[in-house]
Amino acid sequence: MKPNGPRRWLWCGLVVLAGSPAAVQAEPPVIPVWPGTAPGSERWTRQEVEYLNPQMEKMVRNVVSPTLHVLRPDPARATSTAVVVCPGGGFRFLSWQTEGTDAAEWLAARGVTAFVLRYRLVDTGATEAELARVVERMFDVIREGPRAVAATENIGALARDDGLQAVRTVRQEASRFGVDPDRIGVLGFSAGATIAIGTGLTRDPAGRPRFVAPIYGLRIDDAPVPDDAPALFAVATSDDPLVPPAETTRVYAEWTAARRPAELHVYAKGGHGFGMNKQNLPVDHWIDRFAEWLEAQGLLAAAR
Repeated sequence: MKPNGPRRWLWCGLVVLAGSPAAVQAEPPVIPVWPGTAPGSERWTRQEVEYLNPQMEKMVRNVVSPTLHVLRPDPARATSTAVVVCPGGGFRFLSWQTEGTDAAEWLAARGVTAFVLRYRLVDTGATEAELARVVERMFDVIREGPRAVAATENIGALARDDGLQAVRTVRQEASRFGVDPDRIGVLGFSAGATIAIGTGLTRDPAGRPRFVAPIYGLRIDDAPVPDDAPALFAVATSDDPLVPPAETTRVYAEWTAARRPAELHVYAKGGHGFGMNKQNLPVDHWIDRFAEWLEAQGLLAAAR
């Protein structure tokens, strides 16, 4: 079971201070999100790092150049639906495996083309000592409230822009990957959920997805929900120590107030950061509820 306390969760989900680099494995196709340097971070010089946490799960930090890692389904099962998957990590790192590739593989097995997004993150330094200091400072920021985490270096806005551009890129590359440009959604966890919500609030048709699925997420801006906002599927837990479930229920209430389709699941237990991990709790099956919801939307059947 993954720890649920906020400090233990961040420790287990954030760093291995004496860790080793991730093992080299065959990587899926990777496409850049932006046609050139991502706007707003032109002077960034940090180096992207992959590593393993204590549970031997792959993590990523110091992302400068956003990319999409593509997992395609078996052509015999392909539905032409696509999902941009946005891992969480407090904008300091990405839980690349449990909130990224594990979800992408699950989706691909059901005929969905998954694009796992590496979006821009706060600089966590080049050394383990620098990384440790960033982690400690993060606890102080969290005490100010979840939105303060996204405010550092304006990272929430930059990451949201990466999410919008990711949707545009998938739409532009739709024919290449066998995707219907009108069947693109965004699934995000924690910080990644703020990106999913942000794409749902845009009024840019090129960057707007068909649906958004924020998992233990919150809004970081005050933009009104558009009257043509995409469908919403949201998940939260009552015992989340980092993002109160009220944040998720507020998003749901705002969506329904705008008369947009929305579905909400709040589980009694599960904590924060569970992603695709199993805890022998009802929350383990949130992804099955998501599949049922996608099926009800007609998105798990091949487009005609």
